[in-house]
Amino acid sequence: MRSLLIPLAAMTLVGCAGSGSRTPDKPLGEQISYDSGQKLDQALAGLTPGKPESCLPQTRTPSSSSYGRTIVYRYSRNLMYRNDMGPGCERMGNSGDVMVASTPLGRFCRGDIVRLVDRVSGFPTGSCSFGDFIPYRKAR
Repeated sequence: MRSLLIPLAAMTLVGCAGSGSRTPDKPLGEQISYDSGQKLDQALAGLTPGKPESCLPQTRTPSSSSYGRTIVYRYSRNLMYRNDMGPGCERMGNSGDVMVASTPLGRFCRGDIVRLVDRVSGFPTGSCSFGDFIPYRKAR
């Protein structure tokens, strides 16, 4: 049995060594932030940032989109909240990880811990915390 595993492991390593085209060698965070930054700008286009708030309003569950470490909570076309998550959430939105957050207050606040979990396996992949919630409103 052991003699079968060694050649199999060697073939697996050889197969991984010859990958197709590669992106330039940049840290993962830089690759994500460039692409995500453009999409984030498009998502918030036409909206004006307001004064940062420490907690997300507890009116209803908004839809959300992630752009690298940034999450945008959409309450309506005229009101969105941006949150720049702390270090550790760089993979969010680009790797299939999902955010798992729980709070005893029924709302998310700055400093609340968020866990990242692989969508398929359920295996934890990291954690980070919420930053300030910045409201973006349509200018009148």
